[in-house]
Amino acid sequence: MNFSLIFFVMFAVFALIFLFSVIKIVPQGREFTVERFGKYTKTLTPGIHILTPFVERIGRRMNMMEQVLDVPTQEVITRDNAMVKVDGIVFIQVMDAAKAAYRVDDLTYAIAQLCMTNLRTVVGSMELDEVLSQRDSINTRLLHVIDAATEPWGIKANRIEIKDLTPPVDITNAMARQMKAERERRAVITEADGEKQAAIARAEGAKQAAILEAEGRREAAFRDAEAREREAEAEAKATAMVSEAIARGDVNAINYFVAQKYVEAFAELARSPQQKTVIVPSEMGALVGTIAGVGELVGLAKEQQQVRTDARQAAPRAARRSGGAVPTTE
Repeated sequence: MNFSLIFFVMFAVFALIFLFSVIKIVPQGREFTVERFGKYTKTLTPGIHILTPFVERIGRRMNMMEQVLDVPTQEVITRDNAMVKVDGIVFIQVMDAAKAAYRVDDLTYAIAQLCMTNLRTVVGSMELDEVLSQRDSINTRLLHVIDAATEPWGIKANRIEIKDLTPPVDITNAMARQMKAERERRAVITEADGEKQAAIARAEGAKQAAILEAEGRREAAFRDAEAREREAEAEAKATAMVSEAIARGDVNAINYFVAQKYVEAFAELARSPQQKTVIVPSEMGALVGTIAGVGELVGLAKEQQQVRTDARQAAPRAARRSGGAVPTTE
C-alpha cells in the first residue's frame, strides 16, 4: 500500500517534470534559444512551444524590448588639455536573439565598455568649448560608432545621450567670469546704441526745426517784400498823380508833400522816448490850410477818376451805334 502510493507520487512528479520540460511558454517581449545536445538549433518566439524530451532544452532567454544602459562617469582630457567628467546613457534593442546570445559574453558589460572607450575618443578629439556647446554632435558621432560596432552582435543602438558634462572648478569659475564680462559688454553696447539712436533723433529734430524756421523766415521775407512792393507801387502812383498835378501848376500838390513831411516829423517828435515835452507849433492855421489843400487835391483826383470812368462807359455805346470796333482807353 505504501509502496504503491510512493510509486504514484514519484510518477506524478516525473510526469510534471517531463511536462514542463517539453511544453514551453514564451512571454511577449522575450525570445528563447533552443539547444539540441548543446548546439543552437532555433529561436522560440512568444507563444507556446513543445520541445523534444531529453534532446532539446532552452539555451538563453533574451529580452527583445528596448533597454537602457548607464555609461559610468569617467574623466576625459579634451584636445586643449582640459579635464572633464562625462557620463551618459545608451538605448539598445536586441534584434537577433541568437547573435546576442552566442556572439558576445556579458552583453551589457560589453556595450558599456564600448560606449566608454568611444566617448573618450570623441570627446578627446574636441576642445572644451566644443564639448560644452555641441552635445548633439557628440551624440550623433557616438551613435554612429556604437551602432556599427554592435551590429554583428544583433544589437541596434537607438539613441545615445550625454547626461552630464562637468568641467573642473577653476574652469567653471573662469567661464562664469567670462559670461559676466560678456553680459556687461553687451549691456554697454546696447546702452551706446540707445544713446546713438537718441542723438540721431535729436539731430533729426533740430534739423527739421531749422528747416521749418528757415522756411518760415523765407515766407515772412517774401511777404514783407511783397508788402513793400505794393507799398512802393502805391507810393509811386501817388507820386505820379502829385507830379502830374504839379506839372499842371497845382499848388496843392506841393502843399501835400510839405504837409506829409510836417506831420511825419511831428509824429516822430512825439514818439521819441527822450521827449518829455511836446511842442505844438503856434501857426496851426498854416497846418490847417495845408490839410485843406490836401483835401482839395484828393477831390480833384476823384473828379479826374470819374471823368475817365465815364469815358470808358461811353466808348462801347458809341461803337455799337456806329457798328465799328470798340476803342480801348488807356
